[in-house]
Amino acid sequence: MTLLLSRLPAILLLAASTLAHAAAPQVRTQAPGFYRMMLGDFEITALSDGTHAFPIDSVMTHIAPAQIASDLDQAELRQPVQGSINAFLVNTGSKLILIDAGAGQLYGDCCGKLVDHLRAAGYRPEQVDEVLITHLHKDHAGGIAAQGAPVFANAVVRLSQAEADYWLAPAGKASAPAFLASFFDSAVAAAAPYQASRRFQPFKAYGPLEPGIEALAGPGHTPGHAMYLVSSRGQQLLVWGDIVHVSAIQLPHPQATVKYDSSEADASATRWQLLEMAAGMHMLVGAAHIAFPGLGHIAHAGAGYQWLPLNYDSAPSPFSPP
Repeated sequence: MTLLLSRLPAILLLAASTLAHAAAPQVRTQAPGFYRMMLGDFEITALSDGTHAFPIDSVMTHIAPAQIASDLDQAELRQPVQGSINAFLVNTGSKLILIDAGAGQLYGDCCGKLVDHLRAAGYRPEQVDEVLITHLHKDHAGGIAAQGAPVFANAVVRLSQAEADYWLAPAGKASAPAFLASFFDSAVAAAAPYQASRRFQPFKAYGPLEPGIEALAGPGHTPGHAMYLVSSRGQQLLVWGDIVHVSAIQLPHPQATVKYDSSEADASATRWQLLEMAAGMHMLVGAAHIAFPGLGHIAHAGAGYQWLPLNYDSAPSPFSPP
């Protein structure tokens, strides 16, 4: 008994030390949002700009609320569903090309993480040679400028001429729904510093832009929505922009659209066509709004489709289709 009492202070000290270690503060942040893979000779780095709560109830159209609830339940999702904002960096060996640039400062603290993740991935903004924009919505083009200055100081910004004509001309804003007014303002602000330095260079026709990179039309979501097909050594990645916003709803029900679509009929038709093509060809897809890193395949599932995420690889090696 006497021996136990004499050792009591040491026992209590050990217990206190153990409790202190167990009470370490929670970190509550994610790891840097980048994921790397090889596509032939090209290095592809998926970059996260963050996630934001997607207002499904007020945005989704051409689908019944009961069906939305069923789809989300099937996917074990609860509202508000967090939507990823993904971009894709392509290192061809001779050029560094960024496809889309996230929201920058326009969505608040949830987002605007792309540049930090670009740096974490081993690159600097001034190393980017080109930024290819799928469309001029805030969450795709907002990140190219900050406080009136270009974020990618040495880059040329490219997008379809039809997209630039719609969003940068006063006539487009005047004829658009009122809820899109701020989208026109943000597009003008994003483009301005690149226009001033003559680094804003829309392409008039879809087709090859660089060796291994081709612009394709993806009509419906916006008037000049573009997709980018990246090809190297027979391997292909289709970076498709806003073809799908909520995979749990629009893959099983491709007719579901969003109120931001400039033509809901065209957006739905394009989605059906691309989903069938991607499934039939087992095409690798880079998706802007499917859960990070947004790299995967489309497969048939009953009357609809499903997403098959690319298997995680800790040592990036060339993608090999089966």
